[in-house]
Amino acid sequence: MDQKSFDKLKRGKLKPEARVDLHGMTQARAHGVLSTFIQDAHARGLRLVLVITGKGKDRDDGGPIPTPRGVLRHNVPQWLGLPPLSLMVLQVSDAHQRHGGGGAYYVYLKRRR
Repeated sequence: MDQKSFDKLKRGKLKPEARVDLHGMTQARAHGVLSTFIQDAHARGLRLVLVITGKGKDRDDGGPIPTPRGVLRHNVPQWLGLPPLSLMVLQVSDAHQRHGGGGAYYVYLKRRR
């Protein structure tokens, strides 16, 4: 992504062409929905999409191993970094406050070849 586009993205000036909301889904369902959404968006030639994960609930039960806040928020960037999605994704970054802030990601897709 060029610097000018990246600056617009960080300021929330670029409007996502599509969005998917993963709120309330299990990890298995969210992973499937995300994969289908990214593959479809890439096939349609979209470049910037918004993935809404939500911020997650604080689920630390006080045990010896701390649990991260927001399971989907934590896993979505990892899923996007694995094949076959990694072959379509150019960049993942936190969304601007106007598009969900800490509960969403911008996903910039590669051009179709």
